Amino acid sequence: MKNNVTIDATEALKRTEDVLLRRFTGYAFAFAAGSIMRGEGKSTSDVDLVVVFDKLDVARRESFVEDRVPFEAFVHDPETLSWFFENDMAFGYPIIIHMVASGHILGRDVEQAKSCQAHARKLLDQGAPPLSAAKLDALRYQITDLLADLSDERSVEDIRAITAQLYQPLADLMLLGRGRWSGKGKWIPRLLKAFDKELFDSFDRSFALAMAGDVQQLIKFTDTELARTGGAYFHGDRREASQTARRNRQW
Repeated sequence: MKNNVTIDATEALKRTEDVLLRRFTGYAFAFAAGSIMRGEGKSTSDVDLVVVFDKLDVARRESFVEDRVPFEAFVHDPETLSWFFENDMAFGYPIIIHMVASGHILGRDVEQAKSCQAHARKLLDQGAPPLSAAKLDALRYQITDLLADLSDERSVEDIRAITAQLYQPLADLMLLGRGRWSGKGKWIPRLLKAFDKELFDSFDRSFALAMAGDVQQLIKFTDTELARTGGAYFHGDRREASQTARRNRQW
């Protein structure tokens, strides 16, 4: 469990510089990001840290606490960072791209850091790539299946579980289906609100009512969003496993 103190951005940046020198000897440059660096830190906030070396055997992620300040470090070299940029874009969640684009630059190789940051900002500005037909169908199928469950007579407990499961794919359909980046957890309401406040209000109100047991508005809202992208989808869905999905028979 985190056991952190509340600090401002200036103090967080100073502590981050100390952490980089002690824990990441020889790093080329880094980006310190997150709510603390934006001046919006809470008592449970941590420092997001992207650390770039000239060359590594393998990228890694590590979490640690220094002087009661929690850090979440993503450690890369230029090639591994580029791979994760592409991976973020493919899934529509530009998590590490956003860290780099918004982070404070630290380290010796400032020029390369600025170039990397400019590239990240360009990727964000381009917007999310169009949903592939396969990914769109997979989202429509998942949402259709959950909507069918939600439409049956259910206990309040069942409704809450189904509603919680619907939140992420429906947000993905709404954002990625409109050429916008999506996110996870607390980023979903932020992204929806920034994109279209009225749309977010309808989304948020529908889920709030459903969590209290009234699902009708959420059903109507979800039907409308499905209709935008071709409607409900169940009949005809087919997905094949990878040819490598085999193991020697064990019985």
